[in-house]
Amino acid sequence: MRLLLVKGLRVVILLVAISAAVFAATELLPGDAADTAGGGRASAAQLAELRAEHGLDRPAWERWGRWAWALAHGDPGRSLLTGRSVADLVALRLPATAVLAGSAFALTVLLTLLGCALAGRRALRRPGDIGGGLATALTAVPQVVVAAGLAALLSGVLGWVPPVSLLPPGGSPLADPVILVLPVLTLALPSAAYGVALLGGAVADALRAPHVADALIRGVPTGRILRRQVLPVLAGPALRVLAVVAGGFTAGSALVETVFGYAGAGELLVSSVAARDTPVVQLLGLGSAAVVLAVLLLADLAPGRSWREGTSS
Repeated sequence: MRLLLVKGLRVVILLVAISAAVFAATELLPGDAADTAGGGRASAAQLAELRAEHGLDRPAWERWGRWAWALAHGDPGRSLLTGRSVADLVALRLPATAVLAGSAFALTVLLTLLGCALAGRRALRRPGDIGGGLATALTAVPQVVVAAGLAALLSGVLGWVPPVSLLPPGGSPLADPVILVLPVLTLALPSAAYGVALLGGAVADALRAPHVADALIRGVPTGRILRRQVLPVLAGPALRVLAVVAGGFTAGSALVETVFGYAGAGELLVSSVAARDTPVVQLLGLGSAAVVLAVLLLADLAPGRSWREGTSS
């Protein structure tokens, strides 16, 4: 319990620091919401009036303090452009992103387990070779290239799915699940490759264990060895890797949603940055950081198991 409290306090401190960093980052963006609202046609006096109306003429530290205090009391503020509650804007888009990220995460877990199983079988047949080259190569491919390649293949060549995933704000992707195919694959394939590449070392360590060698000598089926000897050892590292992957989805979804026209929270973040709608950017940025810290905390608390704890089958 004490460990949990210490780690929880650390997360809170990190969130406060991240909120200041997010606020500082938005301050470094050229222009502000008054420039966007003015459309390049407002006079200096009109811009000054707009900035005073939204409090943009106050010192940055004061605006951050007011924002952080209001956020701590459950009020993330209002959009500088539309005047709508930031919480309402985010809540409208969040379900679509949750469906996208949840589907991509489920596929990532499945593909990572499959990749590790194939690597394990290969290593059992050819000791010392876990075949991680392909996974490492896929990890190095930029996400935008993956998106373009999948769209060209699945839409342009095969014609199986639409090239874009147009979804109106507040719409449900479950009404037309085919629009999820390209965004989900774009998120899941590099993430699964990343997981397999990182877990290759853990697979190799597990296969070097004495009880695994003994099981092989006794003719125990490969599937049973992987299931009973390798998977328990991989549980701890896999949880940590998948936690990093899940946290990465909060950032990766912004690119994917923008590329495919999928109206989720990620697309809202990109459009809000372009419009300098800082309250929306700040809440989404802080929310993304909170998700990453939460999943990493859960992974850090997850029990691990070394090969020495294994038992022969």
